Amino acid sequence: MIASALLVAIVVLLFAGVVSRYVFSLPVVWIDEVASLCFLWLAMLGSAIAVDRNEHLRLTLFLNMIPGRWRDLVEAFAALVVAVFLAGLIPSAFDYASEEWFITTPALNIPNTFRVSAIPFGMVTMLGIVLAYAARNSRWRDLALAALVLAAIGFALWLWSPGLVRMGQGKIVIFLVIFVAVALAAGVPIAFCFGIGTLTYLAFATRVPVFVMIGRMDEGMSSLILLSVPVFVLLGCILDATGMGKAIVDFLASLLGHVRAGMSYVLLGSLFVVSGISGSKVSDMATVAPALFPEMKRRGHSPREMIALLATGAAMADTVPPSIVLIVLGSVAGVSIAGLFTSGFAIAMVLLLMLAVLARWKCRHESLEGVRRAPLGVIGRTMLVAGPALVLPFLIRWTVADGIATATEVSTVAVLYALLIGILVYGGIGWRSFYAMLVETAALTGAILLILGTALAMAWAITQAGIAQQVASFMTGLPGGSFAFLALSIVVFLVLGCFLEGLPAIVLMAPLMFPIAKGLGINDIHYSMVVVTAMNIGLMTPPVGVGFYLACKIGGVSPDEALGAIWPYLVALFAGLVVIAAVPWFSTAFL
Repeated sequence: MIASALLVAIVVLLFAGVVSRYVFSLPVVWIDEVASLCFLWLAMLGSAIAVDRNEHLRLTLFLNMIPGRWRDLVEAFAALVVAVFLAGLIPSAFDYASEEWFITTPALNIPNTFRVSAIPFGMVTMLGIVLAYAARNSRWRDLALAALVLAAIGFALWLWSPGLVRMGQGKIVIFLVIFVAVALAAGVPIAFCFGIGTLTYLAFATRVPVFVMIGRMDEGMSSLILLSVPVFVLLGCILDATGMGKAIVDFLASLLGHVRAGMSYVLLGSLFVVSGISGSKVSDMATVAPALFPEMKRRGHSPREMIALLATGAAMADTVPPSIVLIVLGSVAGVSIAGLFTSGFAIAMVLLLMLAVLARWKCRHESLEGVRRAPLGVIGRTMLVAGPALVLPFLIRWTVADGIATATEVSTVAVLYALLIGILVYGGIGWRSFYAMLVETAALTGAILLILGTALAMAWAITQAGIAQQVASFMTGLPGGSFAFLALSIVVFLVLGCFLEGLPAIVLMAPLMFPIAKGLGINDIHYSMVVVTAMNIGLMTPPVGVGFYLACKIGGVSPDEALGAIWPYLVALFAGLVVIAAVPWFSTAFL
């Protein structure tokens, strides 16, 4: 309830700021401070909700390979790893909140403790939920054995701590590679994998106080640019609930459904347009698949081919604004979000063309028996229904790209517009459904922002260890200059995209890679498009890519069945990526 109220308060505050600034030319300086206060509390409460609902992003591929009896032990181990991380940080979180009492906010002139108290409160809440979950779902014998293993690891680290402090760069491999990888394979949520690696590194291998980690997490979760993330997540929920996405799909089907490969074009076009409203791959796929798959099956499309097209189409569409990945990238790498939004459309069009050509070839034997062109009356009627929804992606892109409003301001206007149109045109949303959407948005926002906080802390630790300078020296010395660096970046983000999903990979690597790219003379918008595209391809690449399994789940097809069909589509995307990397014009021509 509190998290839902905070989300509503953020939307109302931001919209009030937009109205006061653009309508009455009276900027209200305290709105950003209040919104920032609400935002951090929303992030921490949302993280607690995500823990309670088991919705934090984690890798389960290796966990599912473990036999049932041992899997229970590993699950207990993963739960206790989360508990150890939280318990280890809670004292420092309280110290951090106490220290912030002496810092007052510029506009409201209140202690910053009121804002950062959300961090210890959220951690204590999460710790209670994790311990209750472990006690309820694990055998005491498994918990005792897992606790014994963790205690042994902790004792060994304490014993070897003096030697670890004196050790060179090898300790980075131990804590921030091996520890994180083991936790990831054990099914520990990604945010807590980054967190436990960084916490143990600071505690046992450095003389840096753990207190510093809380400050880095606060920095990662509190950027005002990120205020648009929960609002766009809410926009995606409204899109699903009101049927606006389905209206767009129906309109495109009436236009293209009668041509060969027409339904494949409709699927790709729908993902392209719908992504410009929701900003979420999962929301895109969940909107498009149920509306199109029945007709595609009737025309002879195999389920495995439909899943392959759905997954790669969602990867293609992730550069279409308002992509949450682009917003986060702009925040952590200091890249213009307006520039990213403008370039994202052009890059998505390149990838869309690649997939469309392949889809046309795949459908060369498609059965069109009984398929007729839709009458003009049907096209007009579906266009009339879809019209209000079609306005949204172009409104978002135009206002941000032209500098009329920020991504945060546009997200607020878009949400209120979608709510109004949903009520007047698409049948409205019940209060119970609306409350469920607020809770879902809070949980997803908390999961996203906790990843950003712990990933930024980990990236800071890597930078402080001098790794960034070594990586920069190595990469700038590669034969081939910027081309070699781009090729290596593609490989790195392809691999990271498979394991870490979009946001963690971006937050972890952007502070390391973007300064090197800039030093080599690579345009930051061009480099952004290359790494985001590579990461999205990795996300959909089996057998590890998380997005591939999400697409299979949404489409109701076994991953084993879809595995063989996706490779030609991934090759098409990779060909598009090579074109994008080799020709910067596609990324920069419309800036």
